[in-house]
Amino acid sequence: MERESMEFDVVIVGAGPAGLAAAIRLRQLATEGGPEVSVCVIEKGSEVGAHILSGAVLEPRALDELLPDWKELGAPLNTPVAEEKFMFLTGGGRGVGVPVGLMPGQFHNRGNYIVSLGNLCRWLAERAEALGAEIYPGFAAAEVLYDAAGRVAGVATGDLGLAKDGSKKDSYQPGMELRAKYTFFAEGCHGSLSKTLMARFGLREGAEPQTYGIGIKELWRLDPAQHRQGLVMHTAGWPMDTKTWGGSFIYHFEDNQASVGFVVGLDYRNPHLAPFEEFQRFKTHPKIRPIFEGGTRIAYGARALNEGGFQSIPKLVFPGGLLIGCGAGFLNVPKIKGSHNAMKTGMLAAEAAFEALAGGDPAEDGVLAAYPRKVEGSWVYEELRKVRNFRPAFAKLGLWGGMLFGGAELKLLGGRAPWTLHHQHADHDCLMPAKTMPKIDYPKPDGVVSFDRNSSVFLSNTNHEEDQPVHLRLKDPEVPVAYNLARYDAPEQRFCPAGVYEILRDDDGTNPRLQINAQNCVHCKTCDIKDPGQNIDWVTPEGGGGPNYPNM
Repeated sequence: MERESMEFDVVIVGAGPAGLAAAIRLRQLATEGGPEVSVCVIEKGSEVGAHILSGAVLEPRALDELLPDWKELGAPLNTPVAEEKFMFLTGGGRGVGVPVGLMPGQFHNRGNYIVSLGNLCRWLAERAEALGAEIYPGFAAAEVLYDAAGRVAGVATGDLGLAKDGSKKDSYQPGMELRAKYTFFAEGCHGSLSKTLMARFGLREGAEPQTYGIGIKELWRLDPAQHRQGLVMHTAGWPMDTKTWGGSFIYHFEDNQASVGFVVGLDYRNPHLAPFEEFQRFKTHPKIRPIFEGGTRIAYGARALNEGGFQSIPKLVFPGGLLIGCGAGFLNVPKIKGSHNAMKTGMLAAEAAFEALAGGDPAEDGVLAAYPRKVEGSWVYEELRKVRNFRPAFAKLGLWGGMLFGGAELKLLGGRAPWTLHHQHADHDCLMPAKTMPKIDYPKPDGVVSFDRNSSVFLSNTNHEEDQPVHLRLKDPEVPVAYNLARYDAPEQRFCPAGVYEILRDDDGTNPRLQINAQNCVHCKTCDIKDPGQNIDWVTPEGGGGPNYPNM
C-alpha cells in the first residue's frame, strides 16, 4: 500500500499555542486581500488540547495582537489574577512570605489570567478552522520529508496498525504524506522531529546547551472554604535543597478548582532524586496541606519545559521550514510563562512565510531569513534578553545566591546588565555517581494529599494500543544495566513521572533487566532529556495515543 499525499502551502506540526497562532495569522493575511494560502495543522493528540499541559497563567499580550476581540468571541479566559503570594518553605514546617511588591516586575501577574491552556487551544482551533485552516488531530508526524536538494518538503504521519514486532496487522494503514512549501515545527519542548532537524542542519551550533525542567501537575476541586478564585501562589525552597532548582505553583480558578504543580530543574545532580515524589512530598508541608484536605484530585499530568532562555535559542530556520514556540525554547523562566512568546513567534513565522508566498517565494534556498529577523525585532527577543542571567545564576550560585543576584539584576538594572552568564552543561551530563550522593527517604503516599504513580497515571487518561512498536527506543539495550544501573542506580526509574521504566530481577535478586511500560507514557520527554547515556530515543507512537487531558 502506497502512502497518499496531500499538498499545502504551509503544514504546521503541533496544535499548541504557537502552531494555532501561526495558522490563524496565515489565514487572516490570506483573507485580508492577499493571495490564497492553504494551511494544514496536524496534532498527535486524540483531539486538540489532549496533550496540552501548562500551569497556566496567561499573559494576553500576543492574544490581544492576534485576536483583539477575543472577549467578544468567547475566549476561555474567565479568571483574572486578583491576588498573588510568594513563599519560601523550610524543612521545619515553616513558610516565610515575601511581599510581591518587592520582587522584580517579571514576577508580577496583574493583568494576566488563570486558564486551562488545553481549553484555550481548543478555542484557538475553532478560530483557525473558521478562517479556513484544516486541522487533523490524531495524526502523529513521524517523519520529515526532504526533496532531492535536501530541503524540507513536509512530513509523513506514522503508519497505523503495526504490531509490536513491526509486522502489519489486518488493520494496517500506511501513513500519509503532507507536503508543503514551508513546514512549521511547533511540537513543543524537545519535539521528536525538531531534535532530528537540529542535528541535520546544525541548528544548535553557536547556541548554549538547552536546560530543562520537568513540570508535574494535578488539577483539584477544592473544599470551597480553601478556594480563593484569582489567587496565584508560588513557593521556593523545601523540599528542594539549595543546589537544586525547583518550586511550586498553585493557581485558583473558577468552579472551586485549582491547578497545583511542581517544577524540578533537570540539571539536578543526585540520581536518587525523584521529581514525582518531591511533588507529592511538597503537598504534605504544613503550610500547603490544608489547601488540599477535603478536596478531590481530578487530573494528573507531566511535561518537560525549556529553561535555557536567550542563550539557548537555536537557529530558527532551515531550507523549507522553521521552529516556533517552545520547540525553539522561548519560555521566560522568572515569569514561568511561555505561551505568549510561543504565540508571537508563530505569528511572526506566519508573516514571514506569507510575505514569501505572496512574492512568488523569493526566499533563497527556501530559507525564511525574514523570520529570525522579525523575532530579533520583536518584544519576545527583548523580553528574553533581559532575563537571560536568571536561570544560569541559580545554577552557578544556588538558591540564595541565584535569587539575590537574579532578583537584584532585574530589579535594579532592569535586565540591562553588561554581562551574560552561561549554561555550562547539558542536563544529562549533570548526574553524579549514585554511591557519592545521599539517598532520599520518601514517605509513603497517604492517599489524601499524596499519591502513587499508578493512580496518578490513571487520572491522566493515558492510553496506547499495547500491540504496537514501543515508542521508547534504546539505542543500545545493554546500557540500562551495564551503565545506568551500575553507575547511577537506574535513575530512569525515578526521573520518569509515570512508572514507565522498571528494573526487574529474578526471585534471588540476580539478572537485573530493564522493563519499559510504554503504555504508561504521558509524553513528557524527560527520559529523552535526562538519560545520562542519551540512550533513550522518544519517537511518536500511533496518532491519538498518550494522555487525554480534559482541561489541563
